[in-house]
Amino acid sequence: MSATTDTPDIPEELKVTDYEVGQDNIQVIGLDIHNPVFIISAGLIIVFVALALVFQTQAAEFFGWLRPTATAAFDWLLMSAANFFVLFCLILVVSPFGSIRLGGPEATPDFGYSGWFAMLFAAGMGIGLMFFGVLEPVNHMLAPPLGVESPFNAETGEIIQANVPAAAEMGMAGTIFHWGLHPWAIYAVVGLALAFFAFNRGLPLTLRSAFHPLFGDRVWGWTGHIIDSLAVLATLFGLATSLGFGAEQAAAGFNYLFDIPATDTTKVILISIITGAALVSVVAGLDAGVKRLSEINMVLALILLLFIIFAGPTLAIFGGFFSGLWAYVENLPAMSFWFDLNTFETREDTGFLHGWSTFYWAWWISWSPFVGMFIARVSYGRTVREFITCVLIVPTLVCVLWMAAFGGTAIDQITADGYLGVKQAVDNWTPELSLFLMAEELPLTGIISMIGIVLVIVFFVTSSDSGSLVIDTITAGGKIDAPVMQRVFWALFEGLVAITLLLGGGLASLQAMAITTGIPFAVVLIGMCVSLFLGLRTERKIRQEMATASA
Repeated sequence: MSATTDTPDIPEELKVTDYEVGQDNIQVIGLDIHNPVFIISAGLIIVFVALALVFQTQAAEFFGWLRPTATAAFDWLLMSAANFFVLFCLILVVSPFGSIRLGGPEATPDFGYSGWFAMLFAAGMGIGLMFFGVLEPVNHMLAPPLGVESPFNAETGEIIQANVPAAAEMGMAGTIFHWGLHPWAIYAVVGLALAFFAFNRGLPLTLRSAFHPLFGDRVWGWTGHIIDSLAVLATLFGLATSLGFGAEQAAAGFNYLFDIPATDTTKVILISIITGAALVSVVAGLDAGVKRLSEINMVLALILLLFIIFAGPTLAIFGGFFSGLWAYVENLPAMSFWFDLNTFETREDTGFLHGWSTFYWAWWISWSPFVGMFIARVSYGRTVREFITCVLIVPTLVCVLWMAAFGGTAIDQITADGYLGVKQAVDNWTPELSLFLMAEELPLTGIISMIGIVLVIVFFVTSSDSGSLVIDTITAGGKIDAPVMQRVFWALFEGLVAITLLLGGGLASLQAMAITTGIPFAVVLIGMCVSLFLGLRTERKIRQEMATASA
């Protein structure tokens, strides 16, 4: 059975509704849209784009105020929610629910592990790893969290060698914290809930379906409309943030290699061209488009990773991998809360807490409908235990290796070689240059930089394609065979929103909108966990009764 084309054969005992996918849809000028989710979400986005483009100065000021205000006011909610998702996933892995198979006891996976992981990474964190892989470990090494001393004297700028080991470890630990268990737990919760209710209950592959145990058939009314509309807005703004990061880095790369000015015009042209490439992928379809591009990108990413490991300070990279991982485990409780666990007072490292952690949690949460639904669509036939283990543990280790290679190389350049190129990029807040400045000290600098740009662009394409597929599925009421023109519509709007946010305040506006949509969606995801638990409990009970009756 294909998770993307067929309907699961659900036993009568497990059917929970007579709702038919697409029964509330309307056909307009060749589109097959779910009313009113499509109209509400598309209308709000059109109004937002128009206002932000007309009032660019005011938008920049507003977004500049919104980002720090939101992260400081809701740090407790975002940190608590992220911790809850990690614990929930770990409990499911060791619980009896772990043996439940998505699609029923006889289901078999549609994709092998290599294809599955390739699509997961390319659609999940590709652009982010390219943008932050060098930047973040260096940033946290220069200004370590949890009160660890910086290795640089604030007055003289001289390096203090005695502080280097602890600062380097905390630099990696802080980075792993943001790219490890917490984000992947957020994705796993959404992906598992969507896959379970679609494949084991036959419900539409849309966010509202995951709340059926809590709200019953009310999910087909305004309760569900609100949930799905929030999911569309969160997904689109979360995607726009990543696409904006990608445009910033690609423009910086072209400026670095070919002296093309990294102006707003250049970034707009880049987003337009890459969005056009994404449209080609959209028309090609999932197997010919996203899957093929994802596998190409994974090969390129692997080549680049291996080159950095062996051309860079190999021993330092592997040493940083293990020491950073241990420092992460050791400091995980302290980093996971918005207050000091010893004094129960507000943490002093507010720059790390509000500037990074709470932003990341809101960003990952806003991304979760996109990544979660995409993972769900390609995870038919996996057990709950296999799903969570693969989505939670394996990607975390790969992210750690990536950060240890890229960030560890830059840290070694600063602390051992005295090369300060990346440090200056961090100090001057030109983060998009970090990767290219690190590559300056390695062989084949131009080739490395060009591969980096290609990776960013292809990650951009796969993210836009996958995102338009997910948003289209939601706004089509869970239909996975809606007209291609609807995906084209959403792919165009993703690029347009990214352009709008870049022109209306740059990176600050991108981050502000991800946070704004992520905060309310955190509450939605907590409710989803409760609903998923109720669904799994019912599944196990009825399957056991069916097995007993047939014995």
